Amino acid sequence: MTEWIGTANHGFASLAMEELRRMIQGIKFTQLIAGEVFRIEVPLSREDMLELMQRNEPIFLRHIQPIERILPIHGGADDLQELSDLVRNARKRCEDGLTAIHIRRVEGTLFPYSAADTKAVLDAVIMELGGETAMQSPDRILSIFAGHNELYVGWGTPAEQLSDWPGGAVRFQREEGQISRAKFKLLEAERAFKLYLETFREALDIGAAPGGWTQLLLERGLRVTSVDPANLHPKLAAYPRLTVLKKNASDVRFPPNTFDLLVCDMSWSPMQMAKLVLEKTEALQDGAAAIITVKLMHKKPLQTIRDVVAKLESHFELIKAKQLFHNRDEITLYLKYKKA
Repeated sequence: MTEWIGTANHGFASLAMEELRRMIQGIKFTQLIAGEVFRIEVPLSREDMLELMQRNEPIFLRHIQPIERILPIHGGADDLQELSDLVRNARKRCEDGLTAIHIRRVEGTLFPYSAADTKAVLDAVIMELGGETAMQSPDRILSIFAGHNELYVGWGTPAEQLSDWPGGAVRFQREEGQISRAKFKLLEAERAFKLYLETFREALDIGAAPGGWTQLLLERGLRVTSVDPANLHPKLAAYPRLTVLKKNASDVRFPPNTFDLLVCDMSWSPMQMAKLVLEKTEALQDGAAAIITVKLMHKKPLQTIRDVVAKLESHFELIKAKQLFHNRDEITLYLKYKKA
């Protein structure tokens, strides 16, 4: 029997739990933050649970933290002392590579210290032990979740915890001249799916307006064809590698084997979106990548996802489906086109 803390996008914890129920018989849940964070008890070893998550990663589970120790919260300096002692007792874990400290809290916790203050103290302990700390790309993470009366503590790698950000909340800084926050979705997809957008050459952006995804692709050096009856942001006109078709995508045809990347972030019916994407497959090169958002507009989102994926799999191989931190009422699919 092992225990974990699971995190989903706000309002989607029930779907993450439902996915886990279908995967693990005898699993139990306790809510920690309504609709978002929950404690998990499973009749599996740590190794078996981690292997299952890697082999069949749930769509709606954004982050998972093992619970190795539970410390009562005293509400004073003893709490930091106990955490410091825990780190000292894990010296071997801290000696090689980079360690990150991630702290999250429920509202109203008795734990009196901020995440920044706690991290500063524990970073100092790790350096005292001869280790190194890191903000990004660590080799291991010490995750601490401050509940109302208890601290839940566990170690893991970024891959094991499904993210190298606290709770899987990937943060990007808004840039001057950024057209829309939709750009963050594509930036996160690039990380989550281990894509390198600059390795593609010719992209088709369906439903592109106002141009957040088009902007990022252009910044990565791609030639981009953007299709939308609405206007793109005027600043995109400065890119000579951009072709704009102010039309409905269903009215546009392209020569065969034109694009090695298709992206689509349309606020439209999921099945209509899938139909539109399939209409453009003749223009794709064999092995072309597709990054597509699926809007969860109906009462049965898991069934909607199954239906959309089943339709797209007539021409695509699904590589991964994930609700990213920057997704809202949607998920993102990463697919590869396979010629018949």
